[in-house]
Amino acid sequence: MNTASASLLRRRKLVNAVATTLASAAAVFGLLFLGWILWTLVAKGIGHLNLALLIQDQPAPMESGGLRNAIVGSLLMCGIGVLIGTPLGIAAGTWLAEVGGHSRLGLAVRFVNDILMSAPSIVLGLFVYAAFVMNTNGKFSAFAGGLSLAFIVLPVVVRTTDEMLQLVPVQMREAALSLGVPQWKVTLQVLYRSALPGIVTGILLALARISGETAPLLFTAFGNEFFSLDITGAMSAVPLTMYKFAGSGFENWEQLAWAGALLITLFVLAISLLARAILLRNRVTHE
Repeated sequence: MNTASASLLRRRKLVNAVATTLASAAAVFGLLFLGWILWTLVAKGIGHLNLALLIQDQPAPMESGGLRNAIVGSLLMCGIGVLIGTPLGIAAGTWLAEVGGHSRLGLAVRFVNDILMSAPSIVLGLFVYAAFVMNTNGKFSAFAGGLSLAFIVLPVVVRTTDEMLQLVPVQMREAALSLGVPQWKVTLQVLYRSALPGIVTGILLALARISGETAPLLFTAFGNEFFSLDITGAMSAVPLTMYKFAGSGFENWEQLAWAGALLITLFVLAISLLARAILLRNRVTHE
């Protein structure tokens, strides 16, 4: 090896060592802060996770209570968001993957979907406020809150469905079509069956994302101090209650805010583990 080659090799090794060190330091730095946040959340919230949190409603200042009304409200609005966004997202993703994916319209739809996916949630909340709440005499409602969450679910499901269907081998489509199976049956019985684990994972991840959203609900659901199952009226949610309680100055409210934050974190963790389990099971099955 000549001198120039040896010098170039040493320089590459030095650059590689510096880059590896900086990347490792950045990872450790991020993990330390993440660990600090999680430790603070667990330390301040674990002591207030009890049965009363689930069966009692929002208390008055300096009184005991729980978050039942907020938990039920979150479940209802997240459910509405998933029920609205999932069918539309699967239909749009299927159209992109099977029909118009390479057309100009398909490229435009993908572009708009990417914009919608990266749009701030508060913008989506303002849009629903202007388009829906203002047209119903300014009436805040759980349905409006669920509609704003559906706009967050929609692009995630569209992207997931599109990518999962494109991963299905072309040979499966050709084999089914060669047997005389109609296109719609190929999609329902062959493509969806193969892509189902990935699509379900995308839906679960979208659910995990919307479970902690506060900004859209401020302009749509508004919040409610009392227990309610009426989706046409204002309704509370755990993120809204946290937003209200965190800076209230009342100790019992602040404790409930920490407990609510930990509850959402545990819910997101459970959803993420479930999504990973589905993906892992699908991978093992295919192998």
